[in-house]
Amino acid sequence: MDWFKRKDKKIKEKNKKAIPDGLWDKCPSCKEILFKPELDKNLSVCRHCDFHFRMNFRYYLEIILDKGSSKRLFKNVKSLNFLKFAAMRNYDDQLKEAYAKGGETDSIEIYSGNIKDKPVIIGVMNFGFIGGSMGSVVGELISRAIVKAGKENIPLILVCKSGGARMQEGAISLMQLAKISSQLAKFSKEGGLYITILTDPTTGGVTASYGMLGDIILAEPGALIGFAGPRVIKQTIGQDLPEGFQRSEFLLDKGFLDQIVPRDKMKNRLYQIIDLLN
Repeated sequence: MDWFKRKDKKIKEKNKKAIPDGLWDKCPSCKEILFKPELDKNLSVCRHCDFHFRMNFRYYLEIILDKGSSKRLFKNVKSLNFLKFAAMRNYDDQLKEAYAKGGETDSIEIYSGNIKDKPVIIGVMNFGFIGGSMGSVVGELISRAIVKAGKENIPLILVCKSGGARMQEGAISLMQLAKISSQLAKFSKEGGLYITILTDPTTGGVTASYGMLGDIILAEPGALIGFAGPRVIKQTIGQDLPEGFQRSEFLLDKGFLDQIVPRDKMKNRLYQIIDLLN
């Protein structure tokens, strides 16, 4: 009997190894098991419950911009450990690892492109680079994007996805809130159209500054949006939070958002807004 059990176990292990890793994913909302290639084809959205998975930041370019129209801007700007920040994990080592993993990129990339032949400047945040944290490079690149959009008199779109300010850059990171906000104020005064798209998660200093300063504020379904996280707030106030607190639907109900837009409708909605307001 033991021999048969061992034999059966070996057969199961062999069959298990025959199935390649990474082919299946489980939806955290409806718990359905999803075939990864099909999930990718569906823009990383669950076909059973429309749950929006986090996806690679560059896919937003494919979803939003006309094919072949995107051109990356300001790609020579890189983060440095100018404060010589050192903790349990050295900031220099973090930067080297992040650049090795993601290539020539940072927490945001800026592009020019078209949405149904209408020119735009778009910035897409990269959560894979130190949690999409906002440091001096994010402030500089967004500032340059604002100036370029203003000079060319075209809309500016920012796709937000961030864990907040980058603590390794100290007060300089926090100064980016004022730097970007002042540039946006000038852009707005000159009649520029600024649209933000809040994705999961948009938190901390990004929410406290340019994330919520859009002329039009859009969000993906179910995105976590807030300043401090719900766990921190609950511990601070010592009370249970409302169901769905800090999710897109909750914020729309409270008037913080203009609209929740699914990924497959995002390009058309942006075109409608630009066509109407620009």
